[in-house]
Amino acid sequence: MKKVEGRSLKQIAWSRLKRDKVALAGGITVLVLVLVAVFAPLIVSLLGHPPNEFHQDELEDLTNLPKGAFGGMSPDFLFGVEPNKGRDVFSRIVYGARISLLVAFLAAVVAVVLGTFFGIIAGYFGGWIDALISRVMDVLLAFPQLLFVISLVSVLPDDLLGLTGSGVRIAVLILVIGFFGWPYVGRIVRGQTLSLREREYVEAARSLGGGQRHILFRELLPNLVAPITVYATLMIPTNILTEAALSFLGAGVRPPTASWGGMLRDALATYEHDPMFMVFPGLAIFVTVLAFNLFGDGLRDALDPKGTR
Repeated sequence: MKKVEGRSLKQIAWSRLKRDKVALAGGITVLVLVLVAVFAPLIVSLLGHPPNEFHQDELEDLTNLPKGAFGGMSPDFLFGVEPNKGRDVFSRIVYGARISLLVAFLAAVVAVVLGTFFGIIAGYFGGWIDALISRVMDVLLAFPQLLFVISLVSVLPDDLLGLTGSGVRIAVLILVIGFFGWPYVGRIVRGQTLSLREREYVEAARSLGGGQRHILFRELLPNLVAPITVYATLMIPTNILTEAALSFLGAGVRPPTASWGGMLRDALATYEHDPMFMVFPGLAIFVTVLAFNLFGDGLRDALDPKGTR
């Protein structure tokens, strides 16, 4: 007779996720993108050229457009070269992944930390604390984030707290996107906390003399990890789109630092004559956002205790 073994929640979630081939494909794509961002210098040294190196010999003399078809694609320049400047598009796409993923991940961390802290406090204590935090979240959700970032960037100094150039812009993007993103996490955590604070194990912890800190961070927080993880995964693609939009509008990283949104902005001047320069950064944004969304949806289904998939 076959022995029956119990499975933990992690094992159940992993078995569900393995059966979801679409989510696995998204997760593998995300992993590949992260590896590309981490090992960008090595990849570029093997397959491309320095991202800010000009190659005027790859451009037509009169039009400054890439020589050859499809934006100058060749074994030496896998994605062709930029019009007017002749920089390697492949190298700039690879280095642009660093900016997009760095801003998206760190902004999500800021949002999750702030949202989890304020959400669990509001949901557990209720009363005037809940009302105050909820009103602050409402104000931040109604605030015009893009306009605020554009205004802030216009008055930023070139040097700030030891950072220079694009480093200042990257730090500001991370903090601003994360700060305006925490209310979304806060609302989810608050709602979950409201339902969890009356559970039997919380009452048992109180009856055994558990303090508020113990209940918040030892009883409630572990049960909030699943929804927080899922929402963080779904927040990252939104952050990528926000960073790309700000770079497209000129409020992102400074040239010549490679950015997918900045490449799309530069492509506006020549897309009628060289559409490939617009295709590659647009495709990079599309694939990255789609992969994160597919993986996030699959992770949400896998972690759903009521799910049957």
